[in-house]
Amino acid sequence: MNTPALRGGLLALLAATLFGVSTPLVQYLGRGLGPLTTAALLYAGAALAGALLRKGRQQEARLQRSDGRRLLAVVVFGAVIGPVALAWGLQRTSGASASLMLTLEALFTALLAWRLYRETLGLRVWVAMALLLAGGAVLVLDQARLGGAQLAGLLAVLVATAAWGMDNTLSRALAERDPGQVVLVKAALGATVTALLALAFAEPVPALAAAAGLLAVGATGYGLSLRFYLLAQRAFGAARTGSVFAFAPFIGALLALALGDRSVSVWMGAGGLLMLGGVLLHLMESHGHAHRHAAMDHEHAHDHADGHHNHSHVPMPEGSHSHAHHHEPLEHAHPHVPDAHHLHRH
Repeated sequence: MNTPALRGGLLALLAATLFGVSTPLVQYLGRGLGPLTTAALLYAGAALAGALLRKGRQQEARLQRSDGRRLLAVVVFGAVIGPVALAWGLQRTSGASASLMLTLEALFTALLAWRLYRETLGLRVWVAMALLLAGGAVLVLDQARLGGAQLAGLLAVLVATAAWGMDNTLSRALAERDPGQVVLVKAALGATVTALLALAFAEPVPALAAAAGLLAVGATGYGLSLRFYLLAQRAFGAARTGSVFAFAPFIGALLALALGDRSVSVWMGAGGLLMLGGVLLHLMESHGHAHRHAAMDHEHAHDHADGHHNHSHVPMPEGSHSHAHHHEPLEHAHPHVPDAHHLHRH
């Protein structure tokens, strides 16, 4: 799988599938539990997955002390605000509507990636973002017809999408580190913070079956999914990963309906179609031109078949490996995506 866009797209789709399935399961398993307890169990499961997914130092770059402040911000947005807001909202609104609303995570991710990392967003992408926003507005109007509690729940899910959009964008700079280590540290810190808050607010103790179920969902839908997401960001950037990941809500909505959610309406269908159109339009983007690479020194997992790593080894290692390395200045033209080597201005 040598094409970065293909590799990145498949990894993002795997992440989307795992996370999409998790949303209605969190709604089902978290009934009667507090949002802080639910978030703590999800990220405790993710931490277990991260511990099992770590790679050796020669295969993946380690987290650095300089990553500390960024990692703490990722924990606050992605492992505390996001899951707590989602868990609170899922107890008050339709699972299908909540799943579809999560599509707006792609909108927040793309806008923040454009603003913070200068990732290119052409006219097609801006139209796609407008369709996503229109679909989200239709979903809000749909829930507003059903009363204040339903609307409040959906707005809480919207807060979760904004938090995870910030999380995704901040995580872009960590995508070159060992994904397993990033998952472990982020999830362990998030689980600790939310568990302490759950104790402070005296939330109900979960039954053994619910706790085991949420741990399993956290390991797959939050731990393994995050690892695939980070690898996808490494392959083709934050904005495009967010767009492919936007298929997760549609997977979650279908599962919610299969589990008995009967809240589907014409409004929900219209919002879902607008969002699906936005996702598909974003994925049709193509970008290529002559560009120049400045000299660079950094460390990340790489191989020598991608046209950007021409340094020598004695002996030459096979496959992917990690070490600090130097890039000489290079100028060439090829289709590319905003990965770690293609963050040039346009």
